[in-house]
Amino acid sequence: RRERQRFVDKNGRCNVQHGNLGGESSRYLSDLFTTLVDLKWRWNLLIFLLTYTVAWLVMASMWWGIAYLRGDLQQAHDDTYSPCVANVYNFPSAFLFFIETEATIGYGHRYITERCPEGIVLFLFQSLLGSVVDAFLIGCMFIKMSQPKKRAETLMFSRAAVISQRDGKLCLMFRVGNLRNSHMVSAQIRCKLIKSRQTPEGEFLPLDQCELDVGFGTGADQLFLVSPLTICHEINSESPFFCLSQRSLRSEQFEIVVILEGIVETTGMTCQARTSYTEDEVLWGHRFLPVMSLEDGFFRVDYSQFHATFEVPTPPYSVKE
Repeated sequence: RRERQRFVDKNGRCNVQHGNLGGESSRYLSDLFTTLVDLKWRWNLLIFLLTYTVAWLVMASMWWGIAYLRGDLQQAHDDTYSPCVANVYNFPSAFLFFIETEATIGYGHRYITERCPEGIVLFLFQSLLGSVVDAFLIGCMFIKMSQPKKRAETLMFSRAAVISQRDGKLCLMFRVGNLRNSHMVSAQIRCKLIKSRQTPEGEFLPLDQCELDVGFGTGADQLFLVSPLTICHEINSESPFFCLSQRSLRSEQFEIVVILEGIVETTGMTCQARTSYTEDEVLWGHRFLPVMSLEDGFFRVDYSQFHATFEVPTPPYSVKE
């Protein structure tokens, strides 16, 4: 079957692009901090370097301008003359004085004299501006580095979902696993069925979302994700798959979006991992191979069998039939 457009990719990326925002694009500037955090790393680094470079050059030019207007550059080597900033002879020396002041290096060779009120005002302005720029950009980089997106890459989902019987009931199942030894605290899983439908009033809904029950009433959606778990959705009269049979599965068109959320134990930040299953990734009459085995004093997980399934006898009829 030809691969069709997905709403959510297997890696969790949502295939949605926002266009024709018009005047609404100004909302991104009103929330500039979040906009910078959401940018890709290459743009973040470019903005980081450009902001500091431009700020340094502008402030160094202001110090050089004060020395030029006061005539300090011509009389800087005169020992009897009191300049605004001692030992500032040209633009490079003004730039070095700004860097020493901004970075609080303080070599002591260049310093402000008390006969320069404009220099004192500029020094105060430089201190305030530097604190604001440092707090904004360094805070942005810190938040971006500490985002738990990479943690989601160590949460695994089976490549396919299966439909078979469990405890005498027809169930839709898929597998999740955690590759790290650190746990996901308060892990919870949810499933959404994305399918187009038409209402009785004639309205067409191209991406209608329907909730799939994976144990809300019994608490089975709250996961203790120490070892791989098989998530089960019971197909009953309340399920959207009540009329689904093995034959009708071939002609259906739907997408199951799986959302796994939890708190990263090491950082305390909320992490979300996503994947999806289209109708051609749902295997009728299959079951997952076991991956747990008891070793000498511990349980061993064999992730080479994580995605493996095998066929089991399953009635080809829907629950309704």
